[in-house]
Amino acid sequence: MSYTETDVSTASAAMNKYREELDGEVAAALAVVGLSAERAHKEAEIRDDMIRVAHRSGASLRQLAKVSGLGRKTVTAIVEAGRTQH
Repeated sequence: MSYTETDVSTASAAMNKYREELDGEVAAALAVVGLSAERAHKEAEIRDDMIRVAHRSGASLRQLAKVSGLGRKTVTAIVEAGRTQH
């Protein structure tokens, strides 16, 4: 694989955002935790969007709770939040 200077710069900036001016193992761990949290947040947004699409398409709250691993109250809140956004 090859990376452009822009790719490397972007990755370094993303990691430095979480390092808190530390070095070594702690800095690396903080960077991984921060980047993982960003990714998890994005994945949750995608999941929630797809829950709303599936519900509009006819999936029941029970089905959505089962496949998502979330409780029905949580799934209901996600569906309801989508209604208020439109």
